[in-house]
Amino acid sequence: MTRRSLWRLALGLLAVVVAVVAGDRLFPPPLERVAARSALVVDAAGAPLRAFPVGEGVWRFPADPARIDPLYLRMLLAWEDHRFASHPGIDLLALCRAVRQGLVAGRIVSGASTLSMQTARLVEPRPRTLGAKLIEMVRALQLEVRLGKQGVLALYLDLAPFGGNLEGVRAASLFYFGKEPDRLDAAEAALLVALPQSPERRRPDRAPDLARAERNRVLATMVNLGVLDAPAAAEAMAAPVPTGRRPAACSAPHLAERARAAAPEARLLPTTIDGALQGALERLADGHVRDLEAKATMAVLVVANDGRRIIGYVGSGDYLDLSRGGPIDMVRAVRSPGSALKPFIYGLGFDDLLLAPNTIMVDRPMRFNGWAPQNFDKFNRGEVTAAEALQLSLNIPAVALLQRVGPRRFAQSLASAGAPLSLPDDEPPGLPVALGGAGISLESLVTLYAGLADGGRVRPLSFVPGAPLGEGVRLVSPMAAWYLGRILADTPPPPNLMPGQHTALGRVVSFKTGTSYGFRDAWAIGFDRDYTVGVWVGRPDGGFSPGRMGREAAAPALFEVFSILPPAKPDSLLPLAPEGAQLLSNSNLPPALRRFVAVGDDLAGAPVASANGPRIAFPPAGSRVELGRDPAGVPRPLPLRAEGGRMPLVWLVNGVPVGQSSYRRQAEWQPDGAGAARITVIDGAGQSSSADIWLE
Repeated sequence: MTRRSLWRLALGLLAVVVAVVAGDRLFPPPLERVAARSALVVDAAGAPLRAFPVGEGVWRFPADPARIDPLYLRMLLAWEDHRFASHPGIDLLALCRAVRQGLVAGRIVSGASTLSMQTARLVEPRPRTLGAKLIEMVRALQLEVRLGKQGVLALYLDLAPFGGNLEGVRAASLFYFGKEPDRLDAAEAALLVALPQSPERRRPDRAPDLARAERNRVLATMVNLGVLDAPAAAEAMAAPVPTGRRPAACSAPHLAERARAAAPEARLLPTTIDGALQGALERLADGHVRDLEAKATMAVLVVANDGRRIIGYVGSGDYLDLSRGGPIDMVRAVRSPGSALKPFIYGLGFDDLLLAPNTIMVDRPMRFNGWAPQNFDKFNRGEVTAAEALQLSLNIPAVALLQRVGPRRFAQSLASAGAPLSLPDDEPPGLPVALGGAGISLESLVTLYAGLADGGRVRPLSFVPGAPLGEGVRLVSPMAAWYLGRILADTPPPPNLMPGQHTALGRVVSFKTGTSYGFRDAWAIGFDRDYTVGVWVGRPDGGFSPGRMGREAAAPALFEVFSILPPAKPDSLLPLAPEGAQLLSNSNLPPALRRFVAVGDDLAGAPVASANGPRIAFPPAGSRVELGRDPAGVPRPLPLRAEGGRMPLVWLVNGVPVGQSSYRRQAEWQPDGAGAARITVIDGAGQSSSADIWLE
């Protein structure tokens, strides 16, 4: 061959290469069309919690060949393309054989599609014509150059059809077998090899007999090819095929939505959820919700205190029950906490040296800035210790203490710890905060109580594995946290437990309950050194339930949750005691701490309203008032009217001011729903009158 001929050949080859490269750049394979993958939220062990489909409800999960069962991969390549590792995307030997057989027989006898060509067809579906086949060959070459063998194999494993809206081997394995395809038996692997050739006709959930026959044909071929031995194939042929599809994973659905919203581009979303515990919590919540009235539900949050890891998350009793507001995440919903914030008032009081656990407090009628709160049961206990006042959740001592601590400072302390209070119309915090006159979420409450278990240091909760813990914020001192842990551990147990039984669960649980105005929300929050648990019971629409109280509605579930947690360690029964910690008796306290001095008007023996004071004319005390509603279903304002008293007048409903002081004897209050309400009017001389009513 002459030198000129060699140059021509070289230039010709170069032109071909340039043409191929230019063609690849000008007409790249449309990989963006199939780039979407289903997002999969998994628990701490990697098991699916919830998946989110793509497109028109298609289930398609990313598949890594390294995480697929090797037996399945061997069977797949033996069945579809045994020279996959050696050809460049087109198997010339198979192509020549197919052409020769077709010419002899006068019809198509066997195909010559490689796995790469099948993948090209999945990426860019076309009618099965000769022209389409040629395009598939070009696309197969492109995919091989661009992705390599492992990339092409991974793309096939992602896109192969398995019937209905299932695409990819992971989706098929999860929905047909309920497990990841990393460990498949021979029968399962053979079925997954057989389905993509005719996925709709061979679907085991619709044609189990045909699916079994095609699976067994694959198994017999695997014996002939030496992939399986005869006994293993016979055992696999005797195995049943699945006759239905498993439901899509839907555990911890509210948390899964949060995980997806936090990382919308991620396809695999790991969490700190304990899958087994989560299942138990969902069953527990479902059982309790069945005993509640219509439209009521339950939320549960469980945190491992080390690392503040969220390990259990039930946003509602039944995510799919629209009548109970199932899709609403009540872990994050802002509701009135009732008395659940009282421990933190006492904690700040301990740190301010205003009192100690055995300081004497006086529980008797008092008026604070014109407001006369009452205990929940309308009874007063007289002289009690601070510990007893907190354990019995007495209202008047808590309000008296908050007045000394300062409601604004109290709210700022919670906000700096990452648990801000929600106040109506951004009003400044007042004394009613002590009794639930503000909003907070279950997640924020659990965050605060987990801080008590950690010596008073509050850190944010996380459901992301490996999230940095951070320094956190010290809400109360280690000594105050220890005091609160000891006091709350002696709180009277809920009705389902005998006294002292809550310490026989293998752990000592410090807990507090709360009940919001109108019995709308029932709370129970408990902790030991290892775990913090929060339970909320109520209606997402804010409706009332006569008699729903934290001690009866939420606390029993709280202790059920603790009973299914791992056994307590011997050294984890209570928060660690700081050096020198001890509970001094009252007589051993410094004189300044022996009695707490409340700043308020003592009303002992005095009527709530004098003869010349104001009187509530409407609504009358003890009445049942039917709520009017506008066409949109929103409650109409309720008129309030007073007689007598000295102007100006101040109105409060459930301890929360209604508007500003006024020189009119009428006002309007906007109810947020049905339930109990306590209406109070205070005149310019500080005299007051109250009326308890029921809104229907």
